[in-house]
Amino acid sequence: MAHELYTRTNQKLFFAGLSLESWRKAEEGRAMNAQALVQSEREASLFHLYGALLGLCHEIAGYYRLSEAGASRVEMLLTPEVLAAEPSPELAELVEMAQQRETWLAELLAAYRELFQPPQAPKQAKVDPTLPLITAVSVEEEVAPLSRETLESWRQNLKSLALRFRETMSEC
Repeated sequence: MAHELYTRTNQKLFFAGLSLESWRKAEEGRAMNAQALVQSEREASLFHLYGALLGLCHEIAGYYRLSEAGASRVEMLLTPEVLAAEPSPELAELVEMAQQRETWLAELLAAYRELFQPPQAPKQAKVDPTLPLITAVSVEEEVAPLSRETLESWRQNLKSLALRFRETMSEC
């Protein structure tokens, strides 16, 4: 493999595509462990998408020779402090997207962070033992797992963003 920064981004986007395809096959299959396969491919897809985003950040940092070019996490590069110290239009766009919770980039980063959180039991209201006929009902919504379509749209967004950034960063 070439030692160009863009190759890692491309590789991770490709791996995410492979994971998404395996996820689709697991959903269609009737294997006994289909649910585990789907969860495994969901996490693998998210892992590779985060890696592709990190690869894109490395491309930007390498092109502009930023001091944080060797950062091991996306969050180390997408900060207002890094942007203020060494501004670039591509980094500015990524920082802005990361700070707005409703963007696909912020959702991707939040979903990746959730991979490292311990499982939590659903919260239940305390029940008064002297009132056995009254049932406490939780009105909290259960968070649905990420869909394959959502992760595929993130992959396509990241891919188009990388291509657009590469056009503006290339030296003619």
